[in-house]
Amino acid sequence: MMHKFGQDEGMSERSRPVKESGNNSRGKQIMAAAMARYIRLVFATSRRNGDYHLLEESFDRNAPLIIGGWHGTFLMAPVLMPRPDAVSAVVARHGDAELMGLMLERFGVRLIRGAGAGGRKKDRGGMFALRMSLRELKAGRSVAMTADVPPGPARQAGMGIITIARMSGRPILPVAAVTSRFRVLNTWSRFVVNLPFSRLALLAGEPVYVPKDADAQLMEQKRQELENRINDLVAAGHEMVGADGRLTETPKVGAPPGPGRLLKTYAMSMTLAQPLAGTILRRRAKRGKEDLSRMPERFGKAGKQRPAGGLVWVHAASVGETNAVLPVIARLLERHDDLSVLLTTGTVTSARIAAERLPKRAFHQFIPLDAPSFMRRFLDHWQPDLAMLVESEIWPNLVLETANRDIPLVLVNGIMSQKSFRYWRRSASLSRPIFGCFHLVLVQNDVLQKRFMRLGAPDVRVVGNLKFDAPLLPVDDSKKQQLQTLIGNRPHFLAASTHPGEEEQIIAAHRILQKNNSDFLTIIVPRHPERGAEIAQLAKEAGLTFARRSKGEEVDSATQLYIADTLGELGLFFALSKRVFLGGSLTENGGHNPIEPVRFGCVVLTGPHWQNQKDIFSALINGGGATEIHSAAELAERIEQLSDDQDLCTETARRAADVIDEMTGALERTISAIEPLLLAARQKTGITSVGQKS
Repeated sequence: MMHKFGQDEGMSERSRPVKESGNNSRGKQIMAAAMARYIRLVFATSRRNGDYHLLEESFDRNAPLIIGGWHGTFLMAPVLMPRPDAVSAVVARHGDAELMGLMLERFGVRLIRGAGAGGRKKDRGGMFALRMSLRELKAGRSVAMTADVPPGPARQAGMGIITIARMSGRPILPVAAVTSRFRVLNTWSRFVVNLPFSRLALLAGEPVYVPKDADAQLMEQKRQELENRINDLVAAGHEMVGADGRLTETPKVGAPPGPGRLLKTYAMSMTLAQPLAGTILRRRAKRGKEDLSRMPERFGKAGKQRPAGGLVWVHAASVGETNAVLPVIARLLERHDDLSVLLTTGTVTSARIAAERLPKRAFHQFIPLDAPSFMRRFLDHWQPDLAMLVESEIWPNLVLETANRDIPLVLVNGIMSQKSFRYWRRSASLSRPIFGCFHLVLVQNDVLQKRFMRLGAPDVRVVGNLKFDAPLLPVDDSKKQQLQTLIGNRPHFLAASTHPGEEEQIIAAHRILQKNNSDFLTIIVPRHPERGAEIAQLAKEAGLTFARRSKGEEVDSATQLYIADTLGELGLFFALSKRVFLGGSLTENGGHNPIEPVRFGCVVLTGPHWQNQKDIFSALINGGGATEIHSAAELAERIEQLSDDQDLCTETARRAADVIDEMTGALERTISAIEPLLLAARQKTGITSVGQKS
């Protein structure tokens, strides 16, 4: 016999049942017994595929192994286990899973309680499940688990099953159970209730092996391989039994609803505002925020000819997003000889950075204003094969006009604050038509994944933060040497990327530090260089002697405050100063990226408002690699402490570097995710070879 459907086995010693009242527990025991009888009925009354014995052969040949399938096809799991008494199943701890666990025990399956967090903050026993799974595999027992993780997306393999395979060295056996007659429940997994008197296909695929030394890139490849194999099995099963498998799939949001009244109103308002665009841009140009010589680009009129061959369009808001995506651009060009990249941004400063740092076969244009006719003109000229938006640059007409042309649309390094999420959530008629246009959204963490999914994005994957893999900011060695000579051995600290309301506190901290050392120097690099005169006025009012870099004024022995109000030199000052306060955090701006100073070996201090960099600062502060301060007095105290204790400074910088190193790998995962879309898009347009390098 392939399956042992004998007597009920009772509770397993490995089980950790959910605590319940006696009546509730007895009720679930009765329901579990009914479910077990129902599964036996489906199995007994259904005509099975003739080669189902291959499942048993694969089990025997590869055991102990990891049995992996989808949540939605979990009901028939007992019949996918040739010897259930040799299997331990990973089952979550919540009430519904408890019922499934009680049912599995009636087939002789042991239980391992716990599951991945799936975007939730609460511990769901994931580490316990990992340890127990490894222990069971080492003892010679196979482990069964679902490959997709609540709350979804369904039919997308998580990294948990891949991690267990890597750590245990045991193969993953993809499996699927499909019936010709079924009902589908409206749950996140599209849970399938298989019906009796069906045609039943029980299938196993080729095992997936994950080497013990697999890096992040290879693990992502294996995750995708497993996902593809399970999906292929499900599709083959439906074809074998003559059922329409589309009924079991999560409804695709990739064909989003058409623009509703809000989007149509927005498009109309942008159209009506077009005559005012020139006036608005000229006013911005007077404040240094636009380049008048390139104003036609803001109307969608190209400043260059489209290069021959494939073209990827990348849009980033400003300097930070540009720096984050530059490694992606470089890697794509490195891997595809006949590809060019168009980078669009919306600020003058980012255009200058692009001119300095873009590699060959990549070029810059200003993004058109978000009017439908401007975007159509832009797309008519450039005709990109793939469009990539960076972080949170989601403009409605840009997205809709791109999607209307069937250009694959990807959001990379996706971020969304709680405030922005609440704004988008207010109107599904606004969010779903926009986010449903994205073929792929790549985000930094599980919380962001859940937010984008709830807004209607059909495929959202966690790949990490690209900023961890960004190269060092450029440094002019001759300028660095010159500044080092001018500063000499004077104690100093750097306040970087500061905002209005912070410089007053920095000046106050400087005055405290100066009481103990009259030679102390403070360097301020404002987030917006045009604020140099404003900061100089604050220094003058405080009675400090200062020098402004934008005016060519040099540091001398009398300079107390050096205002570095120039563009593109932040790397120079990170290389020069090892004690750094990172701005945007004493005021409610959300903080700035600490990865850059950490890469330069700096010790980072931050105010309490770092919510825009939550993952990074949480890890740094918890790991002893950064310090949160709340006032000028605390800032001065910590700077003085670091200045007096070089060992503390070195150790804090080392801890910070260790934290950042552990969080790298997003670049390779991003490339692995977007490259299949690029290949498919170019094949669709008749280009079958893209000069891809291994």
